[in-house]
Amino acid sequence: MQVAVIGTGYVGLVSGACLADLGHTVVCVDVDAGKIAALERGIIPIYEPGLEELVSRNDEAGRLRFTTDLSAAVADAELVLIAVGTPARRSDGHADLTYVRSAVRAIASAVVRPTIVVVKSTVPVGTGDDLEQIAAAINPQAGITFVSNPEFLREGSAIKDFMFPDRIIVGVEDEAARARMAELYAPLVSGGARIIFTSRRTAELTKYAANAFLALKISFINEIADLCEHVGGNVKDVAHGIGLDSRIGLQFLNAGPGFGGSCFPKDIQALVKTGHDYGSPLRLIETTITVNEQRKRAMARKILRACGNSVWGKRIAVLGLTFKPDTDDMREAPSITIVQTLVDNGAVVRGYDPVGMEQAKEVLPPIEYAGDPYEAVEGADAVVLVTEWNEFRTLDLDRIRQAMRGRAFIDLRNVFDQSVLEAAGFSYHGVGIAKRRAGPVIVEAAA
Repeated sequence: MQVAVIGTGYVGLVSGACLADLGHTVVCVDVDAGKIAALERGIIPIYEPGLEELVSRNDEAGRLRFTTDLSAAVADAELVLIAVGTPARRSDGHADLTYVRSAVRAIASAVVRPTIVVVKSTVPVGTGDDLEQIAAAINPQAGITFVSNPEFLREGSAIKDFMFPDRIIVGVEDEAARARMAELYAPLVSGGARIIFTSRRTAELTKYAANAFLALKISFINEIADLCEHVGGNVKDVAHGIGLDSRIGLQFLNAGPGFGGSCFPKDIQALVKTGHDYGSPLRLIETTITVNEQRKRAMARKILRACGNSVWGKRIAVLGLTFKPDTDDMREAPSITIVQTLVDNGAVVRGYDPVGMEQAKEVLPPIEYAGDPYEAVEGADAVVLVTEWNEFRTLDLDRIRQAMRGRAFIDLRNVFDQSVLEAAGFSYHGVGIAKRRAGPVIVEAAA
């Protein structure tokens, strides 16, 4: 099929390259001429494992190209995918649909035949209805059909998620469009993927509901982690114990400094706003937002306590800055709040991240940056592990300990076992793992 993808950000570029790899002919469109020129030279604007090779392979095969000419791309396309950003609107937290509406206006002005427009951008319930009205007002004879096809791509594993999806959700109100969407994803379905057709509004809501539920699981286990520290439990064992229940599952039960990134914070905020608009408040999700914001500050306080309740003049090494491993994304990263708090309290911070330091410099206060983890910990009074990059799991702990001035190791992702760090000479501070007791706790029965 001839496919045009509007937007070469995270979703657009990954989706376009993957569709090309499935055999479709894809042209990716962006208004940023510099980005398009870079893509034509093989320069990928985001870090995603395997994406550079995927783009290069399909570019060489003639199935993938890039342009700023939206009109030409749309005129030749059977399907047009909208994959532009929907950031939170600063004024009220609603999803900002400026880029989506702009894309629809441009598409409506450019189409020359009946066209299916597939909205992959995350948009509030009812957006497809509004977009139909916008297109009809501009070009009532165009015959544009709107479909909702939300993406479920995780940064760091996006190509795998696209090629081997848990499910493909398609919200459609037209039988002809349904048939074309089935054709688009036929290579994945033949490989075992499950495609679920729903109404358009249902598909729009499904994306938000999925993100909200996963965010709720993260906040839930973080609160259980706090309780574990008070009662003498181990949150890793608790998570394993409940996660083996097939009704719950093991994913998103890792205690830590809270969630961040480009999706969860803005999407659940937008869902809350939708609930308010329809007089159907989402109290659990509202609480999830509050718990997550408090979580980041609580982790900063944990570091202060580990350093004797003061970091003034102390050198703190921060390992991992991005909101999760295998991405260079700093949006809503917990490290932002943590590092800012440390700096505000007089600490000298030296950070290291495998791929995200250039992006970190744009959002963090002025700090020192190291070339590797061992340089980061040189002379440090404490080391804080914020993002669980795989390279941190194989650190030479003896070398780390010898390079440090102090011995506090604050593991905010529970990457290391307490006994391992203590054997290496560190003072261990994990999340949801109680300090070892000096002796057994004896509870006498009442007389």
